Amino acid sequence: MNQPHDSMEPRVMDDDMLKLAVAEQGPQEEAGQLAKQEGILFKDVLSLQLDFQNILRIDNLWQFENLRKLQLDNNIIERIEGLENLTQLVWLDLSFNNIEAIEGLDTLVNLEDLSLFSNRISKIDSLDALVKLQVLSLGNNQISNIMNIIYLRRFKCLRTLSLSGNPISEAEDYRMFICAYLPDLVYLDFWRISDHTKELAEAKHQYSIDELKHRENLMQVRLEDEQARREELERHKAAFVEHLNGSFLFDSMYTEDVEGKKLSYLPGVSELLEPVTYKDKFVVICLSIFEYGLKQHEKRKIELDTFNECIHEAIQENQEQGKHRIAEFEEKYLLSLSAIREETEMPSIEKKIMECGEDITELFNVLMTLEMQLVEQLEVRLGMGGHNPRVRDASVCSAPGLCLTHGCTMLFVDKDTTINAVGASHDIHLLKIDNREDELVTRINSWCTHMVDKIHRDETTRNRERVKEISQYIDHMQSELDNLEFGDVLD
Repeated sequence: MNQPHDSMEPRVMDDDMLKLAVAEQGPQEEAGQLAKQEGILFKDVLSLQLDFQNILRIDNLWQFENLRKLQLDNNIIERIEGLENLTQLVWLDLSFNNIEAIEGLDTLVNLEDLSLFSNRISKIDSLDALVKLQVLSLGNNQISNIMNIIYLRRFKCLRTLSLSGNPISEAEDYRMFICAYLPDLVYLDFWRISDHTKELAEAKHQYSIDELKHRENLMQVRLEDEQARREELERHKAAFVEHLNGSFLFDSMYTEDVEGKKLSYLPGVSELLEPVTYKDKFVVICLSIFEYGLKQHEKRKIELDTFNECIHEAIQENQEQGKHRIAEFEEKYLLSLSAIREETEMPSIEKKIMECGEDITELFNVLMTLEMQLVEQLEVRLGMGGHNPRVRDASVCSAPGLCLTHGCTMLFVDKDTTINAVGASHDIHLLKIDNREDELVTRINSWCTHMVDKIHRDETTRNRERVKEISQYIDHMQSELDNLEFGDVLD
C-alpha cells in the first residue's frame, strides 16, 4: 500500500507539533496575531488538521475536549488510540494509514462521519458506540467476508457506505447483497442507489432477509427483557430490597451450611423444609419486607419532591422580595442622581451624595437580612427533615438404626454432637440474616447521610453565590456614586 513520507522518520504528536498546527490553522490577520500573543487554548479548538505529518502514533490529544473535526489522513498510524477524550468529535479521517483493526472508538458517541479508506482492515466491527454514524468509508482495505455487512444493520442512521477496493467488492452479488441487507442506505461506493435497485435486491434476498428480521426481533425482545430486568433490579436496589422478592436469602443460608445439609437427612426434618412449611414461611416474610421497602421508597420520593418544591418556593419568594426592594431602591436612586446633577451648591451636593450612600448601605443590609432569613428557613427545613426450632426437636428425638450417610452418622455419636450441629447450622443462618439486615440499615443510613450532605453543599454554594452577587451589585452602585461627575453642573 502506498503511504506518504515513508522516507521520513516517524514523528511524535507532542505539544510543539500540536501548537504549530493550531497556530497555522487559526485565524490570520489581526485576530491571528492576537491569538499568537495570548496563546490558543486547546480546549477551544474545534477543527484540527494533521495530515501528511508522518505520524506513527496518536497521542496528546486529551486537551482537545471540544474538537469536532480531526484530520489524520496520509500518515503511518498503525492503531486507533488516544481518542478517548474527544467525545464531541463529529468527523474523523484516518484514511491512508496502516491501521489493521477498528478499535479505540468507544467514547466517540457523536461521530457521524468516519473515513478509514485505504488501510489494512479485514473485519468490520467495534463500531457499536457510534450510534449517530451516517457516513462510513472503508474502501481499499482487506475485507473479504460479505457477512460483515450484516453487522452494519444496527446503524440506523447510516446512509453512505464505501467498500470498493475490498475483496468483497469483487463478488458477483456484492451490490445486490448490500442493498438488500442495508435497505436505508442511500449511497454505495459514491453512487446513489435507485429505488428500482432496492426493489430487485429485496426480491432476490427476501427469504434470507425475513429470516434475519425474525432473529433480530427475537434478539431485540431478549435485550428489552434484559434491560427491563436491569431497571427493575436498580429500582429494588434504590429501595434497598434487591433479592428479597424470592428465596434468594433462604437459599444463601444453606450454601455454606455443611451441618444443615447433613441434618436434612434426619427423619422429619426434610418435611419441615419442604414447601408450605419453613421455606415458604421464610419467603413470605422476605416478600413482606420487599413490599414494605418498595412502598417506603415511593414514600421517600414523594417526600423528597415535596421538600425540593418547598425549598424552590422559599428561594423564589425570597428572590422576589429582593427584586422588589432593588426596584424600589433603583427608582429612588435615579431620582437622587438627577437631583444631585441639578444641584448647584456644594454642601447640598455632598448631603445628597451622603444620603445616597446611606440608601446603598440600607439596601445591602436589607438584602443580606433577606438572605439570612432564607438560610435560617432552609436550615429549619433541613433539620426536620434462624432455623426452625422444630428441626432441633426432630433431630434430638430421632430413632437409632436408620440408614444414614457417613457424615450424618457422625452427628449421632452422642446427643451433644447433634445439639452442636444444630447450633452451628442455626448460627450460620442467623449470621446470613443479620448480615442482610446490617447491609440494609447501613445502606439506608449512608443514603440518608449523602442526601443531607448534598443538600447542605448545594445550599452552601447557593448562599455563597447569592452573597457574592449582592456584594458585587452594592460595590457597583457605590462605585458609580463615588465616581459621579458633577463638575459640569457647577460650571
